[in-house]
Amino acid sequence: MVKRCSRCKGSKPRAAFAANRAARDGLQAYCRECWAQYHRARQLAKGRNVRPRVETPEGHKFCRSCCEVKPHSEWHRNASASDGLSTSCKACRAIKGRAGHLKRQYGITEAERDALVVSQGGVCCICLAAAPEHVDHCHQTGRVRGVLCFSCNAALGQFKDRPDAIRRAAAYVEGIAWKPTLVAPGVYQLPS
Repeated sequence: MVKRCSRCKGSKPRAAFAANRAARDGLQAYCRECWAQYHRARQLAKGRNVRPRVETPEGHKFCRSCCEVKPHSEWHRNASASDGLSTSCKACRAIKGRAGHLKRQYGITEAERDALVVSQGGVCCICLAAAPEHVDHCHQTGRVRGVLCFSCNAALGQFKDRPDAIRRAAAYVEGIAWKPTLVAPGVYQLPS
């Protein structure tokens, strides 16, 4: 079944027309191509910025963030989108996700995190050797303390940010033996 476009006067298959519930036949009067041209011209006349249309091969989609055409395998699924794919490719979504995480979790931007790393000399604040990758913050106040390597950040987490436990661990590593004193059956007193 075909329909005639009232703009270009061409006869095209019904799939070439967008849906319009108000129309008698349930389809737009203009074909999709003519409607896109008409819409672009109206937006330009209103002084709005219109992105140029990018032709993509079958099985590919244009990413607005990185301005690249990528295969569908490079996109996350989105059931609510008309084409079933996300608006940004996986790589761009990952970048946006990291930036959003820093802002939501720590209240800093990527530039502020990078400035922290530079102020630390490009190394972890604790071990002074590994590359800093994880933002460390006080769990009570939320204040950012620095950027740590994975191992040091995990160690602080295991010590639950308790300075007394960290001091005992440092003393243990330095060879200072600590032995709990038995005060009563089953009750030990740790040295201070």
